[in-house]
Amino acid sequence: MKKSIHTNERADFVKRLKKARLDANLTQGEVAKKLGCSQSWVSKIELGELRVEAIWLNRLAKLYGKSMNYFL
Repeated sequence: MKKSIHTNERADFVKRLKKARLDANLTQGEVAKKLGCSQSWVSKIELGELRVEAIWLNRLAKLYGKSMNYFL
């Protein structure tokens, strides 16, 4: 039987990513423009399809006005 790569912790993490963006009143497109990435990248991290490296998490945290601990 295959193990799922999607854990409850990961699901909580991606929920917090989306909530932080919405709390900051930003669209995925606005986040992408401010970070110099694509809207599809933002979408994929919020869906849990891509993992977020620490440096990008730090950039997202600053943009959303959250600490990195908020996401962890």
